[in-house]
Parts: sequence; C-alpha cells; structure tokens
Amino acid sequence: MNMQTNPAIPFYRETAGECDLFETAHRHGLPLLLKGPTGCGKTRFVEHMAARLGRPLYTVACHDDLSAADLIGRYLLKGGETVWTDGPLTRAVREGGICYLDEVVEARKDVAVVLHPLTDNRRTLMIDRTGEELSAPEGFMLVASYNPGYQSVLKRMKPSTRQRFLSLSFDFPDEATEIAVVTTESGLDEARVASLVRLAGRIRKLSGMDLEEGISTRLVIYAATLIAGGMGVERALESAVIEPLTDEPETRQALRDLIATVYG
Repeated sequence: MNMQTNPAIPFYRETAGECDLFETAHRHGLPLLLKGPTGCGKTRFVEHMAARLGRPLYTVACHDDLSAADLIGRYLLKGGETVWTDGPLTRAVREGGICYLDEVVEARKDVAVVLHPLTDNRRTLMIDRTGEELSAPEGFMLVASYNPGYQSVLKRMKPSTRQRFLSLSFDFPDEATEIAVVTTESGLDEARVASLVRLAGRIRKLSGMDLEEGISTRLVIYAATLIAGGMGVERALESAVIEPLTDEPETRQALRDLIATVYG
C-alpha cells in the first residue's frame, strides 16, 4: 500500500477527455472503473488526478490473498496491548481521500461485499470489528482497475459489482503522445525515443500471437532511461524489453530479429 499526498503533479498527457470525466465523477462522489492492458497508464492517471485535486491517495495492489480485513483494518498487538489499526480503505474514507484498487478482480470475493455500500447512494463503510459505520465525506472517491485481457471465468467481475461504477477504457497512447510521455519521463532525446516507440508499436502487433500482451509504456520508459544513462541500445532492450516480455527462447530471438530491423 502506498500513500501519496501532493508533491508535484505527476506528468500525464490526456488523450480523450478522461481528466474531465474523473473530475466530474469526483465532484459527484461517483466510483470509477478503469479498464486496460498492463502498463498503459492507468495508475499514473490516478496519481496525476489525485495530485491535481489535492486529495490523499491510497493505492492497493490487489492479489489472491487480499481480504476485506486488509482494506478495512484489524486489531494489532502494539506495546503489549491490542490496538485497532485502520486499513487503507478506511483511512481514505475518514480523510475524504481517493482509494485506488489496482487489479481489483484479483482480490478475494469478500472485498466486493465491503465495496458495494460505498458505490451507491449510501456511501458508507461498516467496520464490524469496532461497530462503526462511516459515512464517506465529500472528497472520498473509490477507483478500481483491471485488465480485461487476463480475465478468466473465476476472476471475472460480476455484473452486480461492475454496474456500480462509471467505466473508462484505456489503451496504449498514440505514437505522438507516447513519444512525449517517454521523453518527459526518461530524459532521452525525442529522436531516439521515437525509434523506441516505433519498436513498441511493432511488438504490440505480435500480441496474441507470439506474446501474451504487448509491451507496456512503462517498459519503453525503462529502456529509454537506461539508454539516457549511457547504456548501449542492444543491452538496454535486452533487459527492458526482451527479458520482461517472454521466457521462450524462440520468442526472445524473434524479438531480437525485430529489433535488428528497426535499428539495423
């Protein structure tokens, strides 16, 4: 769990009015669901908007063992006595902050039960262990995300939960936007970034055939950062692109061949 208050606003390039939608949802206390592939900018978007709105942000990376208690809180032993400790969701509700549940479909099923009262007109959080019922104040917002490409029957979001959220689809940015993002984040010059972004576009066309998913903008930034720091292109791409994308020797070689056509 990571908390961010409001240092400088993280860089984010708007593409389709998503910032206006987020601000409107926040103003009216509406929950928002972000859908899109890994590394396409969902988390950065939430960080940007939380800083822009001046709200504390609690980010939770959901996983198979994440339970409702992890979000709400639990009694812990401190200094020889048992003390109640709020979880990230409870803190966000108390403070009127933003709680972001990344890959929410990975969490255990009891999490949805806790979220439902926060995503309708009640906007309440029940803490059974303490007997409290918190009413979410103005400023509180629940944001969740998931990657539709990795959904299975067991991990699919139920319609009863999905229809409680506004939804916004994300995808990888267009070439010009991605160049601007990678240049800003890595410090690499625009000309060399443009080559990396073209390579990323070629790799994404392999997604679903040789690769489970295309290269994320995050990995492009990593590669650009290594190159900006003085590392050779071949070594940087091996570490930031080829190895993270696949363990299959034949696919790794295919990616090296593709890189050679772009940089040859």
